[in-house]
Amino acid sequence: MTDTAIERKSLLYRSKVEYGGWTANHVQGCGHGCRYPCYAMMLAKRTGRIRTYEEWMQPRPVSNAEALLDTELRRFGHRVDNVHFSFTTDPFMYDSASRAGRPEICNLTLRLLLRLDEAGIPATTLTKGVYPLEVSAGNRLHPLNRYGISLVSLSDGFRSRWESGAASPSDRIASLEAIARAGRRTWVSIEPYPTPNIDPSADCVEKLLEAVGFADVIVFGKWNYSRLATEFDREHGFYADIAARVRSWCMHRDKTLHVKKGTPTADDTVEWSVFEAS
Repeated sequence: MTDTAIERKSLLYRSKVEYGGWTANHVQGCGHGCRYPCYAMMLAKRTGRIRTYEEWMQPRPVSNAEALLDTELRRFGHRVDNVHFSFTTDPFMYDSASRAGRPEICNLTLRLLLRLDEAGIPATTLTKGVYPLEVSAGNRLHPLNRYGISLVSLSDGFRSRWESGAASPSDRIASLEAIARAGRRTWVSIEPYPTPNIDPSADCVEKLLEAVGFADVIVFGKWNYSRLATEFDREHGFYADIAARVRSWCMHRDKTLHVKKGTPTADDTVEWSVFEAS
């Protein structure tokens, strides 16, 4: 269950994430419990929004999110070309106890997506949960929306240790594949990608890529904010090799690729074409 809802003075903001653009922040906290550690949780602690990991694990929806969106679309909606859900929470947050999405959060996200559709504005979404049937079966959402999952390992043991509240890898994949089969645009964020000392299967990136081979766009990035990755004695070379293999895989399958800043690459270049493909 979520804790008491909160109110905010604004909803949409311009993210500094390299492919972020306009972003909605309609929930504080996340029940997935990622211990990479989670950058959003660290930021919330630094800004005084939360005090503890346990407090972060009690998500609080923004009760006036819909009213804020309506107001902001009237004020500056003509400048908004796309809205991302979300760099600070999970828009389709999973409840591991019931093995389903948290309805109070998923339904709020859907209502916001519908409002954006009415305004003619597409959105991108990213989740470690499962998508509700309204996404794959419904026709009321913007046709240019792009739906994504975050997935860095096929191992449920990895999920149990590092993202214990999230949906299983197989459930995430099945949920996104249903959306792809419905003809909607999909993407996968393979970030933060672990080193082999964190996940022994990390050297088999092609197996992970093949499992999400139906997706249109791949985002790849290294593991940050943890000594475990930097203590791996071949960290730079490992990421350069994996990034090159991801790029080769995407090129041979005509996939759009974005390699995040700071990720070592074989030739020190970065692809910047994420979400530009129609």
